[in-house]
Amino acid sequence: MLSTETPTDPSAPAPAVAPTGAPPDWSIVDVAVPRPSVRLAGVAMAGFSQHVSAFVDMAMVAHPSVTLLIDLSDGDGILYSARDRHGHGSFVVGLAPGDLRAAGRVGTCLQIRLEPAVAAAVLGPSAGLGGRVESFEDVWGREAGRVQDELRTAGSWDERFAVAADVLRRRTADRPPVDPEVAHTWRTTLAGRGRVRVEGLAEEVGWSRKRLSARFHAQLGITPKRAARLVRFDHAAHLLAAGLAPASVAFESGYADQSHLHREVKAFTGLTPTAVAGAPWLAIDDVAWPGSSPARSVSAAGSAPRRMARPGRAWNRGRTAWTDAH
Repeated sequence: MLSTETPTDPSAPAPAVAPTGAPPDWSIVDVAVPRPSVRLAGVAMAGFSQHVSAFVDMAMVAHPSVTLLIDLSDGDGILYSARDRHGHGSFVVGLAPGDLRAAGRVGTCLQIRLEPAVAAAVLGPSAGLGGRVESFEDVWGREAGRVQDELRTAGSWDERFAVAADVLRRRTADRPPVDPEVAHTWRTTLAGRGRVRVEGLAEEVGWSRKRLSARFHAQLGITPKRAARLVRFDHAAHLLAAGLAPASVAFESGYADQSHLHREVKAFTGLTPTAVAGAPWLAIDDVAWPGSSPARSVSAAGSAPRRMARPGRAWNRGRTAWTDAH
């Protein structure tokens, strides 16, 4: 979705992203979603393309998935910055990365969200990366360049989604699944929107809290307690983006009070609840990730419904017109 210039010395480290206050203009971004025939369980994909170059800089809001951002633009790649980690090009975002920014000139990008259990099968144990942000090459390995080339030369979004699905299938076939107890714990946490007790989860699977925490962290790269906090934050973030007042969001999400919500939002994003409410990263969720925004039903009364793209085609928020997904 983003690309930008890098230092003239290719061996030099990429600079940190400096905030510019230039969020993306979604009205001129085409969004493509895959057809049902190429969708995989635990995997969500969306394609973004922009033919008019425009520099953007935005905060990326934490999500309860491992995110692959594969830059397919001409140029030298996305600039990203998280904590003390800076880089450019395609990258992988682990669970709960903290304050993360991405910047560059809008181009073409494939974003893939992997549920943690799927990420462990695709990327190996501890695929949650402990909340880190790493380059795609470092995480994927020696095949990273070939995968990016195949995606870049594909003639349409349908082809890109098919290539990505095939690559993911082959990767999952090489690794055993996570423990059923770990998978059950994650599903229960997600279904409960993070409002779960680790002791109760351990009882459900017949393990001690210590064993569950150890196995969960070893396989998903995050503790059950932090996973619950992340899932609850994600629900709260979507309520904020839907226009609910912070006090109402705190109550609906199970936080002790508004101050508790503020602290959690700050911990996961480095932003205030007000900033998260207007975050451009969330503004496109109901289009790119159908079903991921439970709060849309409680958005302001009288607002017009947003049109969704048919699978395999692009949706343009500015023209609200169907276009070929190339």
